[in-house]
Amino acid sequence: MLNTFLENSILNKDEIIFLINSFDTSGKLLYGGNRNAIKIFEINNGIINIKSFKVPNLINKIVYKYFRKSKARRSFEFANILLENKIGTPQPIAYFENSTFLGLKDSYYVSEHLDCDLTFRELVEIPDFPENEIILRQFTRFSFDLHQKGIEFLDHSPGNTLIKKVNNGNYEFFLVDLNRMEFHESMSFEKRMKNLCRLTPKKEMVAIMSNEYAIISGESEQLISETLWKMTANFQYKFYRKKRLKKKLKFWKQ
Repeated sequence: MLNTFLENSILNKDEIIFLINSFDTSGKLLYGGNRNAIKIFEINNGIINIKSFKVPNLINKIVYKYFRKSKARRSFEFANILLENKIGTPQPIAYFENSTFLGLKDSYYVSEHLDCDLTFRELVEIPDFPENEIILRQFTRFSFDLHQKGIEFLDHSPGNTLIKKVNNGNYEFFLVDLNRMEFHESMSFEKRMKNLCRLTPKKEMVAIMSNEYAIISGESEQLISETLWKMTANFQYKFYRKKRLKKKLKFWKQ
């Protein structure tokens, strides 16, 4: 069932439903993982992006049907909240839920496709990326704006910010993978730093971000740098420990 749809969309309801019903057999695969799949579809008025969320397990089928909003619905609603707050994200179009009385079967989030020049990941993986520091400082200002508006993007990680160059030395930032967000009246210093700690393991990048955040926030650069690096190192330790445990479990299952 197509639950919500923006009337000013480049597609009508019937067109959206047709594309979702033919998702498995058409479209160009942009991403296919164990949990979700993203495909792009060329239409007369442009290109759209459809994200298919993993079919939930038995318990989550019931949870997402009766007790909690689906990931597709949250993605759609959060995208609209971001745009209302003048935060970049690809233009939302609709979300679709397929369910029975037993629970949610599958769900989809539909948005306009955004061609970007890079993601934050390139800044991490390519140290000499053109205008690296300029982009990083502007991204830090973008993140500060999020924090000032009380928006906690829980998946603030390297692949989830699309970056587009608009003219010489100026960049725009667009958030994707939106289903995990929290909204606050205000965000504490600790919450702000924790929100940035998943972005890069590189100390030199953390130093630049700390310097820029201090300039625009008025907080102590030393405090920001020490806190952010401590949280970053802690996150990296837990991340790689989890990967090692998964590898061991896979080995014993074989």
